[in-house]
Amino acid sequence: MFEGPMEDRLAIRERIDAYGGAVMRHDAEAWIACWHEDGVWRLPGIDVTGKAQIKAAWTQAMTAFAVAGFFAFPGEIRVDGDRASARVFTQEILVGRDGSVRRILGAYRDDLVRTGGAWLFARREYTILHDEAEQ
Repeated sequence: MFEGPMEDRLAIRERIDAYGGAVMRHDAEAWIACWHEDGVWRLPGIDVTGKAQIKAAWTQAMTAFAVAGFFAFPGEIRVDGDRASARVFTQEILVGRDGSVRRILGAYRDDLVRTGGAWLFARREYTILHDEAEQ
């Protein structure tokens, strides 16, 4: 489940953590810095390609939340040269501006590419495993 050089797997883990930290801070610049220029972001009902479009979609989505808790851990990281794949499990706690709370368990299927020495998300495809909301 974890294959490839340790330094690459650590760098990918740090990319996953940087992504989550940017969500928690509502930091669009730090969040989009995790993406490759031609990245693809797939969520239920959303399919976005390219950094500009991905950033616009994320920025719009984040306006709904006063607080966004995003916690992630990799269940798999496989490195093959300058390409890698990962399966990342997530827990999100989203507090809406109206006070509503939504808790989501999910999983990303990721493809990453090493660009300029940095690991970036080339593709993130998200699946919701469990979703509950309270008012």
